[in-house]
Amino acid sequence: MAANSVKGPGGKQPASAATNLIAGGGAGMMEALVCHPLDTIKVRMQLSRRATAPGAKRRGFLKTGSEIIKRETPLGLYKGLGAVLTGIVPKMAIRFTSYEWYKQMLAAPDGTVSKKSTFLAGLAAGVTEAVAVVTPMEVIKIRLQAQHHSMADPLDVPKYRNAAHALYTVVKEEGAGALYRGVSLTALRQGSNQAVNFTAYSLFRQKLQEYQGTTDLPGWQTMFIGLVSGAMGPLSNAPIDTIKTRLQKTPAEPGVGAVQRILVIMREMWKQEGSRSFYKGITPRVMRVAPGQAVTFTVYEYLKGLLEKNRDLPPAGKYEE
Repeated sequence: MAANSVKGPGGKQPASAATNLIAGGGAGMMEALVCHPLDTIKVRMQLSRRATAPGAKRRGFLKTGSEIIKRETPLGLYKGLGAVLTGIVPKMAIRFTSYEWYKQMLAAPDGTVSKKSTFLAGLAAGVTEAVAVVTPMEVIKIRLQAQHHSMADPLDVPKYRNAAHALYTVVKEEGAGALYRGVSLTALRQGSNQAVNFTAYSLFRQKLQEYQGTTDLPGWQTMFIGLVSGAMGPLSNAPIDTIKTRLQKTPAEPGVGAVQRILVIMREMWKQEGSRSFYKGITPRVMRVAPGQAVTFTVYEYLKGLLEKNRDLPPAGKYEE
């Protein structure tokens, strides 16, 4: 079947903004708490400039993670979590609400949504969340994750003490514009992620619903198709994410534009570290994003179902015959 109804499974109306705020926010917070350590490992691997001399061992994600725990305690894996939790609720609310809105805009006159429209709606939703929330959140998160101080040593005081202090320091020293460093790359990453993610998830969900003859899928099936669809985005845009991470970690250079800086980073990576450097951190990123999307879709569908069920109940004291 080439298209599905814009009203969603069972002819239901799209979820309201309030539902997306609560369900999406709850799903996002669960994802962040479960998967953030892998994100910290990914960022450290992407920022690593270890020599790649012949015979030298590459530092994988297990070695990177163990080094963080050894030098910075297990809490070091949660650096930047405050920035993520601060932005996760509006991020997820914007993602799901704007996705439904764009789908309605792109729907055919009879209410059906083609695969192409689903892809474009996901792309637009990803760009929207990137500009509205994700880019400033990523800048603060990466600055915190890039610090190698020990969380157990009170005398080892980092430049950025927490998310609020990092925000204040970045704006004070570099200006508010620094919060949007790498916005084009972030929009490209988020847009491609959500385009692939929503398209694959919608297709898998539709096929399962048709095969089983029901609109309600069990949680394990939602988790599985979320896992598979979530892995597709990172595999398709890993170089973009690596370049973005390096760009957002460093302050801007006077007289050097964003495009020029991106080209410099790409040239340095290619000459000094080789083509494989563009895929640094791909293993922990897939391991974070894939189960993260599995958790997100499962929790989102569950909470949305509860909220819509309560919404459809008759008011107290009134009963339908």
